[in-house]
Amino acid sequence: MSRLASRLARARTEFRGLLVLAIPIMIAQLSYAAMGFVDTVMSGQVSAQDLAAVALGNSLWVPVFLLMTGTLLATTPKVAQRFGARQDSEIPPLVHQALWLALGIGALCGTALWNAEAVLQLMQVEPSLIEPAMGYLRAVACGFPAIALFHVLRCYSDGLGMTRPTMVLAVIGLLLNIPLNYIFIYGKFGLPAMGGVGCGWATSLVMLVTLLGMLGWVSLAPHYRNSRVLRQFQWPQLAVIRRLLSVGLPIGISVFAESSIFAVIALLIGAMGATMVAGHQIALNFSSMVFMIPYSLGMAVTVRVGHALGAGSPRGARFAAAVGMATALIYACLSSSAMLLLREQIAQIYTDNPAVIAIAGSLLIYAAIFQFSDAIQVTAAGALRGYQDTRIAMLFTLFAYWGIGLPVGYSLGLSEQFGVMSGPVGLWQGLVVGLTSAAFMLGIRLVLSARRRIRLSEQLSGAPLP
Repeated sequence: MSRLASRLARARTEFRGLLVLAIPIMIAQLSYAAMGFVDTVMSGQVSAQDLAAVALGNSLWVPVFLLMTGTLLATTPKVAQRFGARQDSEIPPLVHQALWLALGIGALCGTALWNAEAVLQLMQVEPSLIEPAMGYLRAVACGFPAIALFHVLRCYSDGLGMTRPTMVLAVIGLLLNIPLNYIFIYGKFGLPAMGGVGCGWATSLVMLVTLLGMLGWVSLAPHYRNSRVLRQFQWPQLAVIRRLLSVGLPIGISVFAESSIFAVIALLIGAMGATMVAGHQIALNFSSMVFMIPYSLGMAVTVRVGHALGAGSPRGARFAAAVGMATALIYACLSSSAMLLLREQIAQIYTDNPAVIAIAGSLLIYAAIFQFSDAIQVTAAGALRGYQDTRIAMLFTLFAYWGIGLPVGYSLGLSEQFGVMSGPVGLWQGLVVGLTSAAFMLGIRLVLSARRRIRLSEQLSGAPLP
């Protein structure tokens, strides 16, 4: 067999292994995103104000949620490397400390959201939107401790290569979210009609149900018997928690840096009225759903890289990262084309308001443009998590989004520095610039990290350097 044919065969094998992990994660992530879609559509059917309140609430709780869950993502590569090295006995103590960390972070983030009204006032959000947005936020905040604990168990399961439980529970959560929304929004079974605020209570209940489901799955499924995580108990150990935070906090900050850019833009647009907010929310919600595919690939790449490194194969880890990157770029070609060609039809799924459709359609053009940058940066970030190389990636991400993307977007959209203010369009142009910068820097960092790990491995084994 020629060298090219051998590499192609290896790529096909790696691609299949990647998809085995990634497809359940994709379905799970799309289910989570679809919950946001359902909230947006069902609240939009009540009134534009309810839709705008849910949009503003999402712009705050989703970044905080991603900061929390991103920090807990440190569990995945640590479990994956121990599983790849067949060190099953070291997994339970790690997961126990991650659960303690999750309990603390979940309570802290939930409390922050409960008291977020000052943020809305600081951003000069339209006063009539503040009360319903806060009602929605406080309802969601009640579910944060539960979803934090769930996320650690999910990361544990993903690290073992078991991604199906998360998929099943996410689909159940989505199916449960629809009737719960209906009950709380319209006030069925004796409950008062809550409008958009009811979406928050439905989301909180779904968070609790998914935690209970994952606890049952991890307790009873045969695949988890070797580690027996839930059959032991350990008190918090600050040294282990600090090590988890040293890897996880940079991940959380990186994810937060990206998502908070969208949140800040939503809050800046909040001062422009409900129509502008609704158009932005439609474009953001749809592009977020599309983003779940490369994001899921990035999560699967984390596991593949972690397993390869745990098995002592840094070249295999680099190959897994390369296959993941190529897969994400192929998907970006498809998603970008669909957004450009069907942007008006996409907006019409959410609303029949011509003004909102026009705004959403114009913003979806920029969402289509940044598909390629987004695919590169999220897959590179996933691979870097597998290498547990997260601190420099965090600095790059912060600089790309807050040092480049937001200033450019603000200058184009909300100032006359480059001519007439372009409003939301200019802000989304800044997103394109920020995501492109992140993709460039994270891609270079991944190449350097992979080379360094290979070089270190060959030095330790006495093999000649390339």
